[in-house]
Amino acid sequence: MQIRTERLVLRGPTPDDLDAMYALYRDPRAMKYWSTPPHQDRAQTKALLDRYIASWQVDPTYFQLTLDGKYIGNVGKHRDDEVGFILHPDHWRQGYIQEAMTALITYLFETTTLERLTAEADPLNIGSIRMLSGLGFTETHRASNTFCINNQWSDSVYFTLPRGDWAR
Repeated sequence: MQIRTERLVLRGPTPDDLDAMYALYRDPRAMKYWSTPPHQDRAQTKALLDRYIASWQVDPTYFQLTLDGKYIGNVGKHRDDEVGFILHPDHWRQGYIQEAMTALITYLFETTTLERLTAEADPLNIGSIRMLSGLGFTETHRASNTFCINNQWSDSVYFTLPRGDWAR
C-alpha cells in the first residue's frame, strides 16, 4: 500500500528505515514539541520501528514519508481518530507535511467510516498549528500540563476536522 503525491511517497515501514528514523528521532529540533525526549540510541528507535511494522500489519494508516526514495518523516493515524506527523528538520518549510497530510486525510476519509479526525499540538508549535488550521482543523480546547519531558511540563491544544468539512 502506497500513496503518491506530487513529490512524496507515503508507504509502510520497513527495517531499512532504521538509520534514517534514528537520525530524525534523536534530533532535538524535531523532538522539541514531541511527547517524548529525543532517542538516546538505535535500540530505542528500533523498538519504535518494530511497533510501526507490527501496527502496519493490522491497521496500515501510519505511513513512512519518503522523498526521492529516502525516509524523511512520518504521517498517520494513531489511537482512534488522531492524526500526527513528524518531519526531519532538513525538510521543514517546504510544504511536505501539508502535502502528505492532505493525502493522508483524503485517504482516511475515503477508506474509513471515521466521522472526524483529531490532532494535538503544543501551543508553542506555531508552525504545526498554522498547518493544521490551513488544512481545515479547528481548535476545540486547550489543556495544561499534559506531558512532562525532562522535568518540564508542556501544554496541549486540540483540534478537530469533521468529515463534512473536508473538501479537497
